[in-house]
Amino acid sequence: MPTTDLTWSLPDDLAGRVRERLTAFRDREVTRRIQDSDTSIWSNTDEDRWLGWLALPMQDRGGVAQVVQFATEVKAEGISDVVLLGMGGSSLAPEVMRSIIGRAEGSPNLHVVDSTDPGQILAVERAIDIDRTIFLVASKSGSTLEVNILKQHFFQRAVERFGEGGAGRRFVLTTDPGSKLEQIAKQEGFRAIFPGIPSVGGRYSALSNFGLVPAALLGADPGLLLDRARAMALRCASTGLDNSALELGVVMGELALAGRDKPTLIAPPALASFGAWLEQLVAESLGKQGKGIIPIEGEATGQPHVYGSDRLFVQLRPAGAADAAADAAVEQLERVGHPVVRIEWADRHALGAEFYRWEFATAVAGAVLGVNPFDQPDVEAAKVVTRRLAAEYEQTGTLSDDEPPPNESVIKTLLDQLHEGDYFAVLAFIDMNQAHRNALEAIRGLIRDRRRVATTVGFGPRYLHSTGQAHKGGPNTGVFLLITCDDREDLPVPGQRYSFGTIKRLQARGDLEVLASRGRRVLRIHLSDVEAGLRDLHAMVLKVA
Repeated sequence: MPTTDLTWSLPDDLAGRVRERLTAFRDREVTRRIQDSDTSIWSNTDEDRWLGWLALPMQDRGGVAQVVQFATEVKAEGISDVVLLGMGGSSLAPEVMRSIIGRAEGSPNLHVVDSTDPGQILAVERAIDIDRTIFLVASKSGSTLEVNILKQHFFQRAVERFGEGGAGRRFVLTTDPGSKLEQIAKQEGFRAIFPGIPSVGGRYSALSNFGLVPAALLGADPGLLLDRARAMALRCASTGLDNSALELGVVMGELALAGRDKPTLIAPPALASFGAWLEQLVAESLGKQGKGIIPIEGEATGQPHVYGSDRLFVQLRPAGAADAAADAAVEQLERVGHPVVRIEWADRHALGAEFYRWEFATAVAGAVLGVNPFDQPDVEAAKVVTRRLAAEYEQTGTLSDDEPPPNESVIKTLLDQLHEGDYFAVLAFIDMNQAHRNALEAIRGLIRDRRRVATTVGFGPRYLHSTGQAHKGGPNTGVFLLITCDDREDLPVPGQRYSFGTIKRLQARGDLEVLASRGRRVLRIHLSDVEAGLRDLHAMVLKVA
């Protein structure tokens, strides 16, 4: 069924279910009730507190002008690098903007640090000239552990270079008004503070200052992004037939109820990074109360026979840049009976519209599933355990931890627990560099092809603020391989007994403990040498998958 830029093709039985649900939602005026903050369409709890994102495209442009002016000043000063310290929604949207919109000539490079892995932190530190760098600290609550200790680390580096009086001028903050981090920023003389909006949750904040400040620093036009989003928002408010976000949300939700709960993104390289942001939005919003939708991004497109009956394929197609191979692959999937959604991107600034389309569609899918799409009750569970373990370490200074290396027997036992409709998730607490990503993608490809299950790859700790909600609160269909490693180098956390490497290990242990307590099928392995260990793991999977 077509709208102007979204089409879907479903088997007859699924198409009938979707049309019935669309008719029911239009009769019940669901789009109007979303705009009116009617919580009864979801779980009838506190959804009305989190709907500020609906109005972001219509926001007064005075705040946008301030953001643009700040970016202009930074560019004029010859700043070469912006280091964004964030986690979850505050880091994923800027990362997508950097990749899809890109950096304008003369604007600074944007480096996103959303990890406690010391190798990843050091790689950024060594890539910048601190004399020509500003640090953008982004935390909605102002209490996120990872963001706070990253800020402590880089602020100490700035103090060492510029002194107590000059360090603060190198730092900028985006946070909700009144947060503890806002108070610290004022005390330490941060150069600027850009406010968040309390009624906008982190994963719905791409079109707020959390996304617009880094976009402006990259040299993008925040006003143009909002213009595109505004056009989409007007469509989303419509009860007519051009409300593609309503259709997308109903398709996702209704197909999930029918067992096709794994929307699988197929995108060209220019748009592929959108998947990481989309993965958080969908998984964290909809994976709870034993229900959920498990988004699959980054998985290489395979032949039809490697897919089970739990997939919905979503193809992103840039206008004017036909990809004959991708189109042929999707058409082949469609011919054998898989449901397919196609979305046309007019240009790179369509990103603003797509942020809004998917946010609205996710809210609609939450109404189909009957869950609150704006909370994340199970994300806190791993945080609680990590805080407990960190407090114990601060007292004792010791870390008792068994470190099981991988072997074929345990890998085979884990893989043999996979059944039809399950998904296999690699949770890797290692440096998120391209070599490691390639190694893990090769492993997931083997498992997908041989076991015919969907696969995901998440790097810790950032996945804890993304798919971690669905892992623990969604359906018990995940089989998890959690990978930890020895760090070649470590970094102290200023003011703490633990180091970055230690807190990363505690985060991994915390997630393992919670997954096990929820009855999830999980195995932890430890690599003393990451590169050699990944090669060995690939060889083992090759034998036993």
